[in-house]
Amino acid sequence: MSDIKEFIYVLRLRPAFLDRSIWTEREEKIVEEHFQYLLQLKEVGELILAGRTQTFDEKTFGIVILRVDNELEATLIMEQDPAVANQLMTSELFPYSIAVM
Repeated sequence: MSDIKEFIYVLRLRPAFLDRSIWTEREEKIVEEHFQYLLQLKEVGELILAGRTQTFDEKTFGIVILRVDNELEATLIMEQDPAVANQLMTSELFPYSIAVM
């Protein structure tokens, strides 16, 4: 059995979606599915923390911190995130270690 590891993925809105006034029901639905997905990850013990900056511009980003068995599992979780799978957001995965909580 492998040691449990922590990973963080950083989410950024694709530039075309930075203007919320152009969002349709589709984008709103994807964000709701993304939130529900994160809640499911929390429920099964894989999500440590998730959140986003409170700006809404090109610097806006969100983070998802996971505790899973390996990088492949973290990658699959990230790729299956509805915001990523539906191309509302880009994502980038990093190995991570919480120093203080």
